[in-house]
Amino acid sequence: MFYQLYELNYAALQPFRAMSDATRIFYTNPLNPLSHTPFGRMIAASAELFERTTRRYGKPEFGLNSTKVDFQTVSVVEEVVWSRPFCNLIHFERDLPTDRRPDPKVLIVAPMSGHYATLLRGTVEAMLPHAEVYITDWIDARMVPVADGRFDLDDYIDYLIEMLHELGEDTHIIGVCQPSVPVLAAAAVMEARGDGFSPATMTLMGGPIDTRRNPTAVNLLAEQKGINWFRDNVIMQVPWPLPGVGREVYPGFLQLSGFMSMNLDRHIMAHKDFYMNLVKNDGDSAEKHRDFYDEYMAVMDLTAEFYLQTVDTVFVRHALPKGEMMHRGNLVDCAAIRNVALFTVEGENDDISGLGQTEAAHDLCVNIPQSRKAHYVQPKVGHYGVFNGSRFRSEIVPRIVDFMQSHGKLKQAAPKPRLVRSSTSRSK
Repeated sequence: MFYQLYELNYAALQPFRAMSDATRIFYTNPLNPLSHTPFGRMIAASAELFERTTRRYGKPEFGLNSTKVDFQTVSVVEEVVWSRPFCNLIHFERDLPTDRRPDPKVLIVAPMSGHYATLLRGTVEAMLPHAEVYITDWIDARMVPVADGRFDLDDYIDYLIEMLHELGEDTHIIGVCQPSVPVLAAAAVMEARGDGFSPATMTLMGGPIDTRRNPTAVNLLAEQKGINWFRDNVIMQVPWPLPGVGREVYPGFLQLSGFMSMNLDRHIMAHKDFYMNLVKNDGDSAEKHRDFYDEYMAVMDLTAEFYLQTVDTVFVRHALPKGEMMHRGNLVDCAAIRNVALFTVEGENDDISGLGQTEAAHDLCVNIPQSRKAHYVQPKVGHYGVFNGSRFRSEIVPRIVDFMQSHGKLKQAAPKPRLVRSSTSRSK
């Protein structure tokens, strides 16, 4: 019922949003003398602020139309190369000369935790000059009809295995945040089967491999509440007339509420500054606000079975580090991983996945040779900085590319990337 009330409230506000948008257009029209006055800008700013805080934000575009390879600008085209009801696999195809040496194939597994894969736009953009980049584009569960079946953590792992088969041998995989657990599990399942399409390298970034280490507020909440609380309080049915009507989901708007409540004062100040920048006619600052919140406020629903199984497995029972995680009735044994090189990356100030949680993967993968393991802690960044931002581009990306080139079949073909500046790292 709560989901239905949310949709009803959204629909009821539609006329007011339209009126606010019309007001904004009227008071920003340069032909209107009031648009050049503080009073006019105050009216326009109020109207835009209301419209933006009550709208539903659609899925953003990646918008990556070009990149630089070998100091030359080349065009980039998005292409869906694999598709299932709950995910598309997107390839960012670069227009490169046919006789050029091949770059590593990289499968970036985006988080399925409320935001769209476009949250990793900066990650993809930074990797494009160095690799053939593919990314998981997860589908909003409320847009998937019930007839298309369920989707849980086991299905997630199966999807990853299918994608690796689709991309072929010598594929490198990067799990950002939440996918670190299913990526590690998929590698373990494939290695236990003797699968020749196991990834060449596996990079896990800011992931909750073992949330018992340096638990954060998010980790403690899940452990304290228990799985029954989440089942009773956050699972709802998709209302009519959406395509997924009747499907049980964890709604995106609840996830967004949780995100914002963690730093509510910061978000309030950001919107206040946005209003003041509009009044002062500071277009650049206002546009930065729009760009950030267009992405941040765009959320998707997760299937109830996937969400509950993930919370229970990862945050409540800690099944993977305890050696108790199951996939299709079989034990997930990380000791089976022998041929996949492992690189883990953490942020010094990460308040989502605490220090040591991702590094725990090294303790589980006991049969990967030490020469094929590496761990790096990026100073002075939080969770978002692990996979985006200037330090990610200048210090983390070169290390990832170097690791892939050192442990893939193409390691002799490509030159070593250059670090912009050195920083502390540790090898295992």
